Amino acid sequence: MTAIAYALPSIVIFVTAALLILVGAVGVITVKNPVHSALSLIMTLFGVAVAFVAQSADFLAAVQIIVYAGAIVVLFLFVIMFLGVDRRDADRVEPLVGQRAFAAGGVVITVAGLITLMARSHWVTGAMSVSTKGAALAGGSGNVKQLGTAIFTTYLFAFEVTAALLIIAVVGAVMLARREQADDTEASKEVEA
Repeated sequence: MTAIAYALPSIVIFVTAALLILVGAVGVITVKNPVHSALSLIMTLFGVAVAFVAQSADFLAAVQIIVYAGAIVVLFLFVIMFLGVDRRDADRVEPLVGQRAFAAGGVVITVAGLITLMARSHWVTGAMSVSTKGAALAGGSGNVKQLGTAIFTTYLFAFEVTAALLIIAVVGAVMLARREQADDTEASKEVEA
């Protein structure tokens, strides 16, 4: 009876985090308004932060909230507002015939693959804490030190490539928005003439 009493808070926290993540993820996919979709992404990221706290990875939870929910999603919202996607109605014509069926098939294959992988590993999800080179991270300030060492030594190239990809994506979105605005201006001038 006492083991259940000790495990109950962990189960409640896990279920809460999982529900936040799943409801937010479904909201990102199903909501038609891009701004509401970005807000659903914040809910998903908050659920991941709760899961990090449950695993005693407090620094990662703080980074999840500050960097991803605070900065990256604000950047997404800026690009959405800059492009004006939230003001346009969705196109009724599919540019690629059968793209919805193809996407649905991809989702089914991905989910089936994940379930198969989990079943083959006997539903084991891994270690209880984040690890660096196989060694469990220590609690407290050692956690941050080991994480910083891993990011800026072992994973420096991947870290820099991710930063470059984010910058390229934002510059590309701005360039596409300017090109579309220029095309719209030229088209309106031709109609007026």
